[in-house]
Amino acid sequence: MNLCEKLKKDKFIVTSEIGPPKGTDITRCIDFALEVKDRVDAINVTDLQSSVMRLGSLATSKILVDRGIEPIYQLTCRDRNRLALQSDLLSAYVLGIRNVLLLTGDHPKFGDHPQAKCVYDLDSVTLAQATQEMRNGRDMAGKELRGGVEFCVGAAVNPGADPLEAEIIKTEKKIKAGVEFFQTQAVFDTDLFRNFLDVLGNNAVPVIAGIVVLKNEKTARYMNEKVPGVHIPEEIIDELESARDKRTKSIEIAARLIRELKGMARGVHIMPIGSYDKVAEVLDAAEL
Repeated sequence: MNLCEKLKKDKFIVTSEIGPPKGTDITRCIDFALEVKDRVDAINVTDLQSSVMRLGSLATSKILVDRGIEPIYQLTCRDRNRLALQSDLLSAYVLGIRNVLLLTGDHPKFGDHPQAKCVYDLDSVTLAQATQEMRNGRDMAGKELRGGVEFCVGAAVNPGADPLEAEIIKTEKKIKAGVEFFQTQAVFDTDLFRNFLDVLGNNAVPVIAGIVVLKNEKTARYMNEKVPGVHIPEEIIDELESARDKRTKSIEIAARLIRELKGMARGVHIMPIGSYDKVAEVLDAAEL
C-alpha cells in the first residue's frame, strides 16, 4: 500500500524527513533513508528549509523514488511564481513522485541569503486549489492539460497557534481546497494538541503529529522563545537539564510523547533536525 491508501485505512502513520545538503554530497541523507525505509511509511524531503540554500527537494525526492523509498515532496511558495509551481508539480508527477506537502515557506530574511527576493505569488491554500484543478485536468488559467496529476496532497498545521481560531479557519480552507492530510509543528504539549483536534472537529482529514528529538535544555528554551506555536512544558526542560545522559533522555521524551499521541493523532512525523542517528532509537523506544 502507498501512503494515500494507508491514510484511508485505520493505520497509524509514521513518517520522518531528510534535509537535502548544502552541496551535492547526498550520502548521509540516502544512508538514513535506506536505514529507516522499512520502518516508516514515507520520508519528507524539505524544500530549502529555514530559507537556507540547499540541494533541491525535487531532485532529492526523485533519488528516493529510484531507491524504492516513498517521498513526500515539499513544495514552498516562497521562491516560485504560479508558473513554476505548477510546472514543478507536473515535473514531480512524471518523475514518479505521488505525495506533496504544500507550504507557504519561511521568509528569506531568516535564512543564509537574507537579501534574496521572495515571491509568494501563491500561498499554501491557493497552491492546494491549483493542485486540485490540475487533478481535474486544468491549470490555474483554466487551460486543459494533456494528462493531469493524482497526488496525495498534504499541508502543515500548527496546533499551538495563538490565536487558534485563525489557524482553524486556515486549516478548514486547506481541507476545502483538497488537502488530504496534515503534518503538524512540533508537539510537546499533548493537551494543546487534544484541544486543537477538539476545536477542529470531526473532519475526517488525518492529522500527523510532529515529533522533534530535542538535543538539550538549551535547544528547548530556544524553541520556546523563537519558534511560533511551539510550547515545551517546563517539566520537559527540567527533565533534560537534570539528566546526566541527555541523548538517552531526549529519546525517552520523544518516545513517551509518541505513546501519548497514539490515541489522538493518526500518526507521527519524526523530525531529526540533522540527528539522523536518533530516529531508529526513537522508533525502538516507542515500539514502532
